[in-house]
Amino acid sequence: MDGGDTLKRFLFERFPVRGHFVRLDTSWRALIEHHGYPEIVRTALGETAAATLLLAATVKFDGRLTLQLQGAGPMHLLVVQAQPGYSLRGVARWTGELPDPGAPLPDLVGGGQIVVTIENEDRSSRYQGVVPLESPRLAETFETYFTRSEQLPTRLWLVANETCAAGLLLQRLPTGASASSATSDLAFNDADEDWNRILHLAGTLTDEELAGLPADELLRRLFHEEDVRIFDPSPVSFRCACSRERVDGILRSLGEAEARAVLLERGEVEVKCEFCNRAWRYDPVDIGLLFSPTPDVGSTRALQ
Repeated sequence: MDGGDTLKRFLFERFPVRGHFVRLDTSWRALIEHHGYPEIVRTALGETAAATLLLAATVKFDGRLTLQLQGAGPMHLLVVQAQPGYSLRGVARWTGELPDPGAPLPDLVGGGQIVVTIENEDRSSRYQGVVPLESPRLAETFETYFTRSEQLPTRLWLVANETCAAGLLLQRLPTGASASSATSDLAFNDADEDWNRILHLAGTLTDEELAGLPADELLRRLFHEEDVRIFDPSPVSFRCACSRERVDGILRSLGEAEARAVLLERGEVEVKCEFCNRAWRYDPVDIGLLFSPTPDVGSTRALQ
């Protein structure tokens, strides 16, 4: 089934070009639920979510891939994290007056930078890349990242609205990556022409098409004269990593004195996950059990 919340990989049979298409529907709405993001912040978060999954599809990792936008502007922090299986979570923080929707990204973030972090599940290895936010659009910034980090010419198209977020990535592979390519000068010249033609065709893509068309139909419409192999879709989902055990660990790290001070002041201790807005509430009995010599935290309650 060619529906929403999927990532699809495709390959041009005769040219050294690959691509990925992603659409977030239910997962996107779950990610922004209860946050009340202004339009310009929501758009930035949605485009970053789509870009994160497109990036995750091009690299091999068995842990977490995190994209973080940070700067001194009104939206001073935006974080999206993908995990194996294409599950993701994300959050944005802003203060003060925001620029109008459609304003250049550096105006929203305040210059700043994008930090890309890839780490294994056991944290035995870690890669981090930094790209300054100099381009007006997020897609252009990620194109710069791909060119610098992978030395592969890459183009992205990103869109986000209140119901979905989507993205398309095209990437030129080294000459010889397709069955018909060779390493001669003629093959290199042909590859340049093929790449430019594919970019020209993709350049006709509209935001409405990217957000509204199923992947197969979109690719047929753009590249109907090309031989494109489309692979089976991979499901995409929203998944927050918060849990009772993680919240217990946070409170223990604060210490019993701090937890009891909050309890005395407010009557309960509430820890809210910034990604999913789930509230974990602890009453006096919960706090007592949490810091007892043999803690039993089974009475902890999670409330939406």
